[in-house]
Amino acid sequence: MSDTGFRPFETAFDKEDALSILRDATAGADDGEIFAERRVSESLLLDDQRIKSASYNAAEGFGLRAVRGEVTGYAHSTHMTIDALRRAAQTARLAVGDGGGTLADAPKPTNQRLYTDADPIAGATFSVKLDLLREIDDFLRGLDKRVVQVSASMAASLQQIEILRPDGQHLRDTRPMTRLNLSVIVEENGRRESGSAGGGGRAGLDGLMARATWEGMAREALRIALVNLEAEPAPAGVMDVVLGPGWPGILLHEAVGHGLEGDFNRKGTSAFAGLMGQQVASKGVTVLDDGTIPDRRGSITIDDEGTPSARNVLIEDGVLVGFMQDRQNARLMGVAPTGNGRRESYAHAPMPRMTNTYMLGGDTAPEDIVADLKDGIHAVGFGGGQVDITNGKFVFSCTEAYRVRNGRIVGPVKGATLIGDGATALTKIRALGNDMALDPGMGTCGKAGQWVPVGVGQPTLMIGGLTVGGSAA
Repeated sequence: MSDTGFRPFETAFDKEDALSILRDATAGADDGEIFAERRVSESLLLDDQRIKSASYNAAEGFGLRAVRGEVTGYAHSTHMTIDALRRAAQTARLAVGDGGGTLADAPKPTNQRLYTDADPIAGATFSVKLDLLREIDDFLRGLDKRVVQVSASMAASLQQIEILRPDGQHLRDTRPMTRLNLSVIVEENGRRESGSAGGGGRAGLDGLMARATWEGMAREALRIALVNLEAEPAPAGVMDVVLGPGWPGILLHEAVGHGLEGDFNRKGTSAFAGLMGQQVASKGVTVLDDGTIPDRRGSITIDDEGTPSARNVLIEDGVLVGFMQDRQNARLMGVAPTGNGRRESYAHAPMPRMTNTYMLGGDTAPEDIVADLKDGIHAVGFGGGQVDITNGKFVFSCTEAYRVRNGRIVGPVKGATLIGDGATALTKIRALGNDMALDPGMGTCGKAGQWVPVGVGQPTLMIGGLTVGGSAA
């Protein structure tokens, strides 16, 4: 891996001193490490033709962890000094007690490199970025006289990490991230509706700042807003639903993905606990979590414990075959870690988290799936949602949806919500399209107060018998 310029075990700590402190903290433990991080980020928001916010942040720190059985000792500090490291070690050591553990094997090394080391913030000056946001605003207002408000935001960050383990293993990773978000509000005859679009990934800003890219996003945001301007109230009741490809995979992520994380299954709180090797989805349904896709928002060369990311099959042809694991839960469940140990920052301990979670496509043309829908909803876009991990029950709001009768799209609807539970929905998948797509790069996942970037994806698919919440009689 290339030089990141961040060398905490050369500049902040003497490596041998740090290793000695870590070894004392983890003597008799099952696992542990020092996780050091520097993160620099910049964001700009132009709202209603004015700069609403502009920020530049830089932070660094370390966390020291000692693990014994199910108990984790963790301490962190923004002070990158040997004294702070000693104090952290004393705190983390409390979890080890009298010891008795056997240090787990180190993660296997990897030569994979999934994204650039280049700093995306340095790709363009502040004024150039601001001028672009203003150009996007002008462009959208010029497209349609019904546009009354535009919001455009750009964000970039560079995260640099180093991991030192008590066995002496020393790992590094440099992770860029960029994102462009656009939203527009249109008004006609006193009615206002909105639409949004965006994308990004682990790459520089050049691609997002290219006119072809942002113009496509702008037109998409406006298209959605104008569709919603013509939408009628959504119907209510139990009906078949066709989900579009790409971003609608957020439903899969929330309603199913979290239930396939190792900690929930080890503790027996997941709807999928105890079902390994059993049929949990319709035949033909295969779900993966893959952190190895180059430049994707959810991809990681190594996870935050040093395990290389992997292409992990979770459900294969409808059968549950795997969970996502960090090192602690994998050890306690007697399986191998899968490269899913992630943390928001140095101030957080790692836990099993998704990377890019998606469902493979089938062999049916998307238009044929819609044509088979007799009376239901075609949901193309999703906004917010709520999920109960213990039973998989979900409620998701649609940002773009259409009423379908006898295989024909009648017109757009607004206010539709999809209600169900993930485990049941998996068994009611009736058709899989041949158009599997990943989202454009805008997902962020929350768990236990920690937020990490993720990706989602799926093909067009039909689910039978979902409850649709709406306001139409």
